[in-house]
Amino acid sequence: MGSMTGRFPRDGHADFVGRHEELARIGELLADSRLVTIAGPGGVGKTRIARSAASQAAGRYPDGPWIVELSGLRDPALLPNTVASVLGLPEQDPRSALQSVLEYLKDRRLLLILDTCEHLLDACAALSSAVLRAAPSVTVLTTTRQPLDMPDEQVFPVGPLPVPGHAVDLFELRAAAVIDGFAVTEQNAPDVIRLCQRLDGIPLAIELAAVRLRELPLPDLVRRLDRRFALLTGGQPGALPRHQTLRTAIEWSHELCSPAERRLWARLSVFAGTFSLAAAEEVCAEVSLERPDVVSALVGLVDKSVVIREDERYRMLDTLREFGAQRLAESGELASCRERHIARYLAMAQYFGGHFADDDQMDRYHELRETHPNLRAALEYALELDDEAPEADEAGSWQAMAAVASASVVTSVAAQERWRSGADLACSLHGYWQISGLLGEGGYWLTKTLDRFTDPGPERARALVNRGFLRSFMGDIGSALADCEAGTAMAVALGDDAVTARGYQHTMLTLTFLGRHDEAAQVAKEARARLRACGDLAGELMLMAQLGHLHQLSGKPDECVAVCDEGLAMLGPDNREQWISTYLHVVSGFALFQMPGREVECEAALRRALYGKQELGDVIGMAYALDVLGWLSVKTGSPARTAWLLGAAEPLWERGGSVRFSGTAIMEELHQQAERSAREALGVSDYAVSFAAGTWYVRERLNAGPGGGALRLEIP
Repeated sequence: MGSMTGRFPRDGHADFVGRHEELARIGELLADSRLVTIAGPGGVGKTRIARSAASQAAGRYPDGPWIVELSGLRDPALLPNTVASVLGLPEQDPRSALQSVLEYLKDRRLLLILDTCEHLLDACAALSSAVLRAAPSVTVLTTTRQPLDMPDEQVFPVGPLPVPGHAVDLFELRAAAVIDGFAVTEQNAPDVIRLCQRLDGIPLAIELAAVRLRELPLPDLVRRLDRRFALLTGGQPGALPRHQTLRTAIEWSHELCSPAERRLWARLSVFAGTFSLAAAEEVCAEVSLERPDVVSALVGLVDKSVVIREDERYRMLDTLREFGAQRLAESGELASCRERHIARYLAMAQYFGGHFADDDQMDRYHELRETHPNLRAALEYALELDDEAPEADEAGSWQAMAAVASASVVTSVAAQERWRSGADLACSLHGYWQISGLLGEGGYWLTKTLDRFTDPGPERARALVNRGFLRSFMGDIGSALADCEAGTAMAVALGDDAVTARGYQHTMLTLTFLGRHDEAAQVAKEARARLRACGDLAGELMLMAQLGHLHQLSGKPDECVAVCDEGLAMLGPDNREQWISTYLHVVSGFALFQMPGREVECEAALRRALYGKQELGDVIGMAYALDVLGWLSVKTGSPARTAWLLGAAEPLWERGGSVRFSGTAIMEELHQQAERSAREALGVSDYAVSFAAGTWYVRERLNAGPGGGALRLEIP
């Protein structure tokens, strides 16, 4: 079964075996309780059961079942951010991620699935409690090895498959995928049943064993497995506890791997979520000469079902990753493997930050977005307080949180270097945090960087300037200005021209948001001169969009359009950059709306902006463009279109959790004027019908797709 995060369809899973009684009982619990926990040991199929149960119950949740996979998340502080991201909620206002989630969920009928909670029990319990209080029509379904231990929690324990019965059916299904035409017959049924009994009916253990049929006939497979368990139990069937049965099956599969496959199994455990072949080669090969070995070993692990291939990416099941992590720690290679992991994702972030305005901007952005769990893992590894890797807990969980080191611990040179990599990674992702809408998470990592670098220095200056920029977009203007001014002053003192230039650019934006327009204009002159001297094209282009916005707010539409045109000319007519150009089109469209006789140009600019924002999945940007297109429509004599467009913008403002136009008074007044004019022209009833049609159209598309990502709309 492929990994899945976000909203998913109601069709269940075609290869799901058995569990009919369990699914029926879970369905009853979901109907009667708002907090249901599916608990059981690793390898019994809790995630499959949860997804199938959710698919069957989907009709009761018009706003959908949504699944949040947590196996790749190590830091409990980021749990609300993870849920917000899955729901498609950008972090573009001063509220915390938890507040955004609760506000979004409060009026919805929705099933929220938190999958793999055992390493984040306290955080999952706290979030579930908050959701249940704030959102009376939301039900929470969790999967975990250990219950959350909450009041009113209905715990449904899941055990292995029955033998004979569904365990045999599962073996037959998986064996047929390995050997064409395989079927359980009267002749081989005793061997199949004995194998399933030896493996206690644990689905993962059965699946791992079935793969071995590629190399061993069924009777030989059973005999080898018998010998393995006889050594551990003294020949007494059933003497091992179930968790030990699974571990023994995994160890047996591990021993049957080649040395290269075993080594790769361990090294792959540093990845969170999915990974590409290129990532496996780069992180898991100590030297370039090992890379061909990585490829062949990865093919072997896929054949043995240790690694799952999903299109062009790969992943490991949690239980198998944990086993590999233990082996990696025992090998003494953990630190070096993590260093290569950090280096890979740092290089990706540095390229993205250094080529932000290039043609391949969106390709690089989507590459980063696809591997977001690994960006998080690299930041966690790099910014850990001490040199020690997190120790596995009693269950062997690789995700166990590292103990917080005492403040008196002397920081080693190695830790300092690692922190510098973490600081560089968090800061190089500044454009990624903006495009993805993960402003709160970006701020979290920048704050952690500042916690590591408490004295004046280049890392602290850069982190302050970048955090200030993110805070300005979240509406935390006072803190944003303090960060920008402190970071800029520090960069000036250090002689860091690049950070100084960005500091002036970010300060200018913050002053604009504060309404200090004259000061902003003066700072903009200094910023542009410094950015140009540094050759910082992306920074200068962003400044042009900011300057256009300043002119527009200052009542200078001609100057606004001229600045935006200059910025677009700097990009060039054939440039495929999206993020900055769409902002230039949006700002220009605002200004053109205020200029008589420029309606055709206004429509064109806003449509170009809307297209770009759709590709980016920027719901706030889409809302801006649709709203202003609505104003334009009433101006050009199309009040029904105005009502539809304003209605279409409404769910986007809601999803973004943003006050319309960030509370800018002049923009809100223009919105109200357009609404009043269209309502007067159409009449209250017809206006309401058109408005509702636009709202329904966009809301359906928001709810049909996964959280975040491109959202393509067809507007009248």
